[in-house]
Amino acid sequence: MPLYECVLIARNDITQQQVDTITDTVVAQLEADGGTVKKREYWGLRSLAYRIKKNRKGHYMLLGLDTPPAALNEMERQLGLNEDVLRFLTIRVPEIEEGPSAIVGRKSDDRERGFRGPKPAGRFESGRKRGYEDREEFRARDEFRSDLVDDVMEEE
Repeated sequence: MPLYECVLIARNDITQQQVDTITDTVVAQLEADGGTVKKREYWGLRSLAYRIKKNRKGHYMLLGLDTPPAALNEMERQLGLNEDVLRFLTIRVPEIEEGPSAIVGRKSDDRERGFRGPKPAGRFESGRKRGYEDREEFRARDEFRSDLVDDVMEEE
């Protein structure tokens, strides 16, 4: 039988147990039609790239399936009818990986926003705009001039 991977996104209003219930019904229907589920991973509540049906977050679930195409079509029909499922995508794969997927393997702090880079050059710490003479090259030139003045004063 062909191998598939299916990722589904459920609404953020429901709990993880309800997501597991949705997945259990999909698995039971697939097994009744002669398929098996080789892999099942819950990826957690994650932010969506854009709003889907007024939701900004969703519960992600990955399923690794070994099922005939007819059972797959019925599973996709059932997921489309379920109002708690926002989106799903099923693709055919040559093999199902045994270990954890890349999403689960990543550390949670990698997903969090950390350092956002240097502050923009157009503003001071206080937030007021910089003037023409406040640019970095002028400040560096002024420091260089002050060093020259100090050297000249020491020589005299």
